[in-house]
Amino acid sequence: MECSSVVDGNVEEVPSKKVIKFNPPLYKQRYQFVKNLVEQHQPKKVADLGCGDVCLLAILKYQKCIEELVGVDINEGRLKWNGSRLSPCVGDHLDPRELDLAITLYHGSVLEKDCRLLGFDLAACIELIEHFDSEDLAKFPEVVFGYMSPAMIVISTPNSEFNSLFPCAVFRDSDHKFEWSRMQFQTWALDVASRYNYSVEFTGVGEPPTGAEDVGYCTQIGVFRKKAEAAEMAVLEHHGEHVYEVVYTTSYPSLQQINYRRRVVIYLVYREVSRLRRKYQVSLRQDELEAEFVASGNQTGKFTSGLPVPVLTEDDKAMEMAPQPFCIEDKFYVPLQRIIAYPRLGHLCGNVEKLREFLGDMIELNCDGSAVKVDLNDCSDF
Repeated sequence: MECSSVVDGNVEEVPSKKVIKFNPPLYKQRYQFVKNLVEQHQPKKVADLGCGDVCLLAILKYQKCIEELVGVDINEGRLKWNGSRLSPCVGDHLDPRELDLAITLYHGSVLEKDCRLLGFDLAACIELIEHFDSEDLAKFPEVVFGYMSPAMIVISTPNSEFNSLFPCAVFRDSDHKFEWSRMQFQTWALDVASRYNYSVEFTGVGEPPTGAEDVGYCTQIGVFRKKAEAAEMAVLEHHGEHVYEVVYTTSYPSLQQINYRRRVVIYLVYREVSRLRRKYQVSLRQDELEAEFVASGNQTGKFTSGLPVPVLTEDDKAMEMAPQPFCIEDKFYVPLQRIIAYPRLGHLCGNVEKLREFLGDMIELNCDGSAVKVDLNDCSDF
């Protein structure tokens, strides 16, 4: 039984030693670590070097701060097979992102220089370096730290000291060329950081069981940050060779794209006007019932309509100073000044002129274009 299945799967039985189970599984803890870094530092451009089955990219595509995601892997077949997992779904079109997002998968070696990998905020190398022989490991820092030179690099690799707790005495994966102790990894990482003007902090995921704390985390992690002076000196030259082959690329709908922004604006206006009309109809019905109550000559009881009392939302309270909707005969009007006061619409449009432009001929306005006009009692006019 391969040890990789013991670590990353939840194997039930191994005859020689008790199996250590991680909850969540160790691979998920590694991905969660990267996700936490993204949430903390808000990078716009993120690369996964050695992206494999694109699981990490599939998690990171939901991070609102990211505008460009890139995966690089030597296994072209896996990239082609898994690329569709990164495609936008129906929900992405119905609820577009705030910012653009482009995702690209490249077939190639992370040991090759491609100028399209310059200028990234974060590069993740998750369980990658242990697959390199000594010659490739020597090339890795010069390409990733020296050439790509992202603002932050996170590298994870097995901690060999933890292996004594596993049923197998060999490497965790048959393709591993080495597995380092904490001292070996930290010595290598500190040397690389010093050569390329990075700082580095060490941590890990996969806590050891009680009584074996001295072996450290199952997966050891180094987080490298480019020093301020190095970042200021870095000059990005985006000309150069395109060595990698594009295997898959896609872009996500966003509110930066005018057609999607307009669609969202129209939907929000429709929703707001419908809500205000219902509220107005309720108030009219309540007035009618109160008039009937008084006309009946009832002097003993207190009038209660039995109709639900509209609950003021925070947006309602914030818009108390905005122009109020009004009714002329059977037409209901909502001033654009009130609509633009709705926070989300204000953010999307900025001003009444832009709002009017977005609405175009999709929603009817009054003669001077200052208010949305709908039939008071016809709910099919949208």
